[in-house]
Amino acid sequence: MNFGGVVGYKTILVSEAAGVRTIRMNRPERRNAMTPEMQEELIAAFTEAGSVTSCRVVVLAGAGEAFCAGLDLTVLREMAEKAGESNSAEWRTELREDAERLARLFRTLHELEKPTIAAVHGAAVAGGTGLATICDFTLAVPAAKFGYTEVRIGFVPALVSAFLVLQVGEKAARDLLLTARLFSAEEGYRLGLVSEVVAADALSARVEELAAKLAGNSPEAMAATKRLLVAQNKAWLDGAIHESLEENARAREKADFREGVTAFLEKRRPVWGR
Repeated sequence: MNFGGVVGYKTILVSEAAGVRTIRMNRPERRNAMTPEMQEELIAAFTEAGSVTSCRVVVLAGAGEAFCAGLDLTVLREMAEKAGESNSAEWRTELREDAERLARLFRTLHELEKPTIAAVHGAAVAGGTGLATICDFTLAVPAAKFGYTEVRIGFVPALVSAFLVLQVGEKAARDLLLTARLFSAEEGYRLGLVSEVVAADALSARVEELAAKLAGNSPEAMAATKRLLVAQNKAWLDGAIHESLEENARAREKADFREGVTAFLEKRRPVWGR
C-alpha cells in the first residue's frame, strides 16, 4: 500500500478501519526512538491522512513497551561527533535541516485538519512527549511517563518548548523544561497535557470509543474548527518556532551537547564545561 508516496514504510505501520487511521511507530527494539527516516515517514503519513476522504480520525500509537523515546541517541551521537570535527558551512546546513525536519513533523501534526488521538501505553519522552501532547486528545495509562529531558544531555528542548508554552503557560513550562524531570500521566492530566488517564486494559477500547464519536461528527465542521484554532495562535507560534530552529541548531554545536550525549551513551555522569 502506498501512503504519502512511500511504499512499504520501514519504521511505521499504517492501517485504517471504519474511518479511523492508525499510525503506529514501529521500532520497538529502540523504544520507537525517532530517526530522520521515521520523522520523514511520519510527516508523509500525517499528510496522507489529511488528504484521504475515507479517513475521519487519526490515532498515533507506538509498538512494544514504549510510545516514543524521543530522538534516537545513536543519531544524536553521530551529530555530536560531527560537531566536534567540523565547523563547515555544510555541517551547519545539515544541522539546520535536521531542526527543520523536526519542526515540520510537529507542525504537520499540529495543523492536521482531522482530529488526532495519541494512545500512550508507555513512556513518551522528550520529542515523544511532544508528539503525544500535540495531538488533540492524549489518552494515557496510569504507568505512562512523560518528560522533557533534553537538558540532562546538554541539549535544548527548543521546538517542543513552543508547543508546551502554548499549552500550559510559561511558568509550568519552565518547571518541566529546566528540571527535565519525568512526570506521571496523572500530573500530565492536571497540567492539561493529558486528556484522560485510562486503565491499561481499557485503553484500546476507550480510544476506539472516542474515535468513533469523533468520526460521527461533521468532517467539514471539525476541519474548520481546527483551522480556526491553528489560526488564532499562528503568528505567535511562527515566531516561537523561528527562534527555536536557531537555538536547536546552535545547541548541537556546543561542547555540553557532545559531552552530554557521550556520557549518556557511556552510562556515566556528564562533566560539564569540558
